[in-house]
Amino acid sequence: MEIVFETAVTERHFEQILDLQKQNLYTYLSVEQQAQQGFVFAEHSLDRLKTMAAEIPQVIALYDGKVVGYNLAMTSGMKNILTSLVPMFEEFEKTVFKGKLLGEYEYMVGGQVCVAAAFRGQGLLSKLYNETRKRIPESYQLCVTEISERNQNSLKTHQKMGFQIAGTYHDGQEPWNVVVWEF
Repeated sequence: MEIVFETAVTERHFEQILDLQKQNLYTYLSVEQQAQQGFVFAEHSLDRLKTMAAEIPQVIALYDGKVVGYNLAMTSGMKNILTSLVPMFEEFEKTVFKGKLLGEYEYMVGGQVCVAAAFRGQGLLSKLYNETRKRIPESYQLCVTEISERNQNSLKTHQKMGFQIAGTYHDGQEPWNVVVWEF
């Protein structure tokens, strides 16, 4: 079996994304697990995933028909889709990258990327982002996301594939890095 990349379109795809998300949600992991494996913050719903997928492709990695990784992409116009993400979007509006505010670029938002534990260390995160890049309009210039400063595994993996730290901020609970991948 090999890993196949598709766009999430079926109810089963979205349910498996939510299952994988739950397995890696910071509230379900010990501090030790978070430090060793990384974690995700935002908790999406089935309806929210469908709304996101209607606007921009949600790329999944399938192994034997099961979702083993996903990249939940968002557009910059999806600011109010999840209230916990509003501070992130507001910070993006103030962040400067290469002398210009992020809002002066056409960018997609890396809404959340996750790889199942058994499939980590195989470059899947990079493949998910690259597959997303292939499936979005060519007019996008950047991918922008945020990574908690305590999620060093995720930060290092993103930097390894070319993401650059464009800024940092504190959302009232913890510090975040705004990271940018230039297409």
